[in-house]
Amino acid sequence: QVMLLESRGGLVQAGDSLRLSCAASERTFSNYAMAWFRQAPGKEREFVAAINWSGNKTYYGDSVNGRFTISGDLAKYAVYLQMNNLKPEDTAVYFCAADRDPIPAYLGVSYYSYGPMYDFWGQGTQVTVSS
Repeated sequence: QVMLLESRGGLVQAGDSLRLSCAASERTFSNYAMAWFRQAPGKEREFVAAINWSGNKTYYGDSVNGRFTISGDLAKYAVYLQMNNLKPEDTAVYFCAADRDPIPAYLGVSYYSYGPMYDFWGQGTQVTVSS
């Protein structure tokens, strides 16, 4: 069974940076995308960023665009999230996700932000940003 494992998050202060990693336990699926979502207490799950392996095209949610950067290594089935200038509102549990289905090139961020399109999910890692 495919499993996704996120690196440990942490407790940081506003303005600090943090890097998250995620890797798949199996490298048996192809032509897919990987993404990061987050969920704060009492709030809905929120799209953070995604990467399509075809051309390494990236997509970002409005709340993190310009501060976060997603990257990956397809050969290792790994994805990373570099978080800069962190704010208290970034506090949440961060989840890694992966999609094994082909994605037409004309689809944009609205597609990648839809949680149910992903096939595999990690258990989540806590990121806390203090004022």
